[in-house]
Amino acid sequence: QVQLVESGGGLVQAGGSLRLSCAASGSTGSINNMGWYRQAPGNERELVAIRNKGGTTNYADSVKRRFTISRDNAKNTVYLLMSSLKPEDTGVYYCNLHQIWPNRRDDWGQGTQITVSL
Repeated sequence: QVQLVESGGGLVQAGGSLRLSCAASGSTGSINNMGWYRQAPGNERELVAIRNKGGTTNYADSVKRRFTISRDNAKNTVYLLMSSLKPEDTGVYYCNLHQIWPNRRDDWGQGTQITVSL
């Protein structure tokens, strides 16, 4: 069993910053990616940023140079520092654990709402 516990999020004015955290517990796998996805009302869930244990990252073009993903492998925790937030960043943010080896599976956090106001 895998459990992902998210924290952070909330309401912020445009131009502000927020930090999300997600702690994974259980069988998280030896090789995995951890990251964040988001879903705005009426839209599909989309990738925000992911990071593997080695430090390789991938960001959505819309968040590059504004968001930074980091992780503490010892704590199985991933963070997302979001700066220069825009109203279009509003949505529910989901933590994702994508296990590659020895098992392939995806697990999701419960989601946390982020609202960016003008």
